[in-house]
Amino acid sequence: MEELRADLLVVGSGPAGQKGAIQAAKLGKSVIVIEKDKFPGGSSLNSATIPSKSLREAILDLTDFYKKSFYGKAKIKQQISINDLNFRLTRVLDEQRKNLEKQFNKNKIQLIHGVAEFEDKHHLLVHDRENRLQYRIKGDCILIATGSKPRNPLNVPFDHEKVLDSTRLLSIDHLPKTLIVLGGGIVGAEYASFFAALGTEVIVIDKREHILPLLDKEIGMHLQKSLGEIGLKMVGNKMASNIVKTIEGVVVECSDGTTFKAEMLLYALGRVADVDRLKPDNAGIILDSSGYIPVNALFQTVVANIYAAGDVIGPPALAATSMEQGRLAMRHAFGMQTHHFPSFYPIGIYTIPEISSCGYTEEQLKELGFRYEIGRAYYYEIARNQIIGNDPGMFKLLFHVDTLEILGIHIIGREATEVIHIGQVAMSFNARIDYFIDQIFNYPTYAEGYRIAALNGFNKIKHRR
Repeated sequence: MEELRADLLVVGSGPAGQKGAIQAAKLGKSVIVIEKDKFPGGSSLNSATIPSKSLREAILDLTDFYKKSFYGKAKIKQQISINDLNFRLTRVLDEQRKNLEKQFNKNKIQLIHGVAEFEDKHHLLVHDRENRLQYRIKGDCILIATGSKPRNPLNVPFDHEKVLDSTRLLSIDHLPKTLIVLGGGIVGAEYASFFAALGTEVIVIDKREHILPLLDKEIGMHLQKSLGEIGLKMVGNKMASNIVKTIEGVVVECSDGTTFKAEMLLYALGRVADVDRLKPDNAGIILDSSGYIPVNALFQTVVANIYAAGDVIGPPALAATSMEQGRLAMRHAFGMQTHHFPSFYPIGIYTIPEISSCGYTEEQLKELGFRYEIGRAYYYEIARNQIIGNDPGMFKLLFHVDTLEILGIHIIGREATEVIHIGQVAMSFNARIDYFIDQIFNYPTYAEGYRIAALNGFNKIKHRR
């Protein structure tokens, strides 16, 4: 066993761990990162965010998905093999891993592979894959950034061929002809849309009526219509009571007596904090009722020198928010000027079509009693969309009738996760809806959807002002 010491110990090398480690290193602190998996980057890089988005782009590219508006479905290449997708995925992962290792080396961050557990509030024990003790490491400060993992109930017969979670899905050896997705949340919706675009017959089963119910309702209905057009079927108000593997595939039995059959099943009913072997109680940290690590507004646990950030502390559990949480946590830990985590940020959902939003939904404004109006711009109105492939989509701008303040922005369609940031910046400066009207946008671009939507909304109220 080797004894080590550092100013900061980081458990986990996902987005929160990476940015926390780099921030501390930039402040001149010695940093050791402990990663239990073979490659650094956490689930975000190796089994979640980057793999799923890489597969999405590969599918859209290899199937010539956006050419259907020009040539029809008959001309679209549908026979994509798992090798085609894995080739693209491997290239992306290799480059991302190299970049991360380069960043760690540049900032003199030591990376140790092993499973960490608390001995006490200042010491971590690190074991190898055979559970042999390799290191005892002392840290003045510790950042817990172990992330999350798919929620896998013991009564679900997971394997690597038929009953899959989002991690196991990445190792399948062929594309299924039929697929059941249990869960209409973000992970389930994204993968369901990917396979539907590949020509797989996909059924999404969820206890709720609609896919992604937390979306602005109009955007959600637009999504469901678009997914239906690529062959995805949504079955709502169903509770799966049993999952049975058969020679042919998988059978899902629901509590109302209905059954569904498919070649494969993706179980996408949530994720949980990955703290199984960390033993945080040895340091005086008790998990909350949901299994997450409680923190204050500065990401500090009940133990003053121990911080936690990212999925391990619960929602919003996005790669983007985790990065900022890790950075802010370490600025506070080492006495630098900092601020509270912003309550205002965009959310991106990489279904086909993609979605991004910022601010209030229409349903929230109704519940709060706001006097609001809506400006809409449909993608068929945008010349850029016609030029590169007429994909369905829309901009939806919500603004206050009296003050014209922008209250919410919701975009569904191609480039939604990119152009949302224009609206985010405008909202952060308390811009009014007429801000978009008075600006000149490059033509033809998707960004001009803001101006079209703003004019649409403003024209509804101009005679009332």
